[in-house]
Amino acid sequence: MELIFRDDAYARSCAATVTSVDERGVRLDRTVFYPNGGGQPGDTGVLRFAGGEVAIVDTVKGDGPDDVVHVPADGAALPAPGTPVEAVIDWDRRHRHMRMHTTLHLVCAVLPGASITGAQVGADKSRVDFNVPTESLDKADLTAKLNALVAADTPVAPRWITDEELDASPDLVRTLTVKPPRGYGRVRLVNIDGVDLQPCGGTHVAHTGEIGMVEVVKIENKGKQNRRVVVALKD
Repeated sequence: MELIFRDDAYARSCAATVTSVDERGVRLDRTVFYPNGGGQPGDTGVLRFAGGEVAIVDTVKGDGPDDVVHVPADGAALPAPGTPVEAVIDWDRRHRHMRMHTTLHLVCAVLPGASITGAQVGADKSRVDFNVPTESLDKADLTAKLNALVAADTPVAPRWITDEELDASPDLVRTLTVKPPRGYGRVRLVNIDGVDLQPCGGTHVAHTGEIGMVEVVKIENKGKQNRRVVVALKD
């Protein structure tokens, strides 16, 4: 399956062909739908075809690294294998996820050396958990630093390295529990030029200025030296 979102997060739709339909959902030969993973929710949208359309209420990973399953609404009449379709995502929702996911990378940048213990992207609020002491975090200070990075309008772009290159640079991996997928020959990184570089398969904006103003709305104690930073889009 061709994963268009992987290289072009701004693609809102694509022509595709249904390759299979089962109890899990619909598979296509190519897609713009991002599947749930890395803390980012799966896309929603519609599949349009001659004679109708079907609402997609979630997108999930299938059985392999390039296998994406489009989950239809309950009771929907599904197109048969071989049917040409137009796959269209809910762009407003996706774009907010892109802005928020990029914001979480900026949070990582303003807490250098802190290990990530969890994260979740939302359309309005998102959170990232770090293994850091409470006294090292201040809402107003973090908010000011994040908005300075947003205002800098720094380019954001994916790049790829080999498994061997990642092995040679273990500091690129910031997460304690979730490791980047290995064994496929290469690993996708997201590079915020001069600000943050780490493995990530999600979708992001092309420049930090596209995020808009953000705010750290809460810092929570989630255990011994485990702190949750909750951020929100100001709009």
